[in-house]
Amino acid sequence: MIVYLGLGTNLGSKEDNLLRAIDEIQRRIGPVKAQSAFVKTSPWGFESDNAFLNAVVEVDTCLEPFALLNTTQEIERTMGREHKSVDGEYHDRVIDIDILVYGDSYINTPRLTVPHPLLSKRLFVLEPLAEIAPTLRPPHCEFNVEEMIKQLTY
Repeated sequence: MIVYLGLGTNLGSKEDNLLRAIDEIQRRIGPVKAQSAFVKTSPWGFESDNAFLNAVVEVDTCLEPFALLNTTQEIERTMGREHKSVDGEYHDRVIDIDILVYGDSYINTPRLTVPHPLLSKRLFVLEPLAEIAPTLRPPHCEFNVEEMIKQLTY
């Protein structure tokens, strides 16, 4: 199954954090088929003095959605992330791994929503995603990635 994962970090050695996360993803989730450039962005949804470094990867995985979620959260914990963002309360983080798209699956449960519910509102995710999959149209989305960017920037 082809999945797209969003990666973000704003603590420590940010480039090293992303490289380590990508290595862990390859080792524990599946081969990375495409990777965006690392993009420096401002914090979104909270105040922080620490800028983010973000990226998106395309991964071929055999993990089912909830096993994928468990694995991404294990990678985050292994790398030192102590708190997940809950109810719109965001914090600085060593690493954040979001499941953006899981094939053509639409999942809406209290624990996991895919496509990511804020995908169409986050340029820091859409721009790197557009670099590797500009015409991707996630399930239940009206627009493809390039069109989502236009909706936010015009």
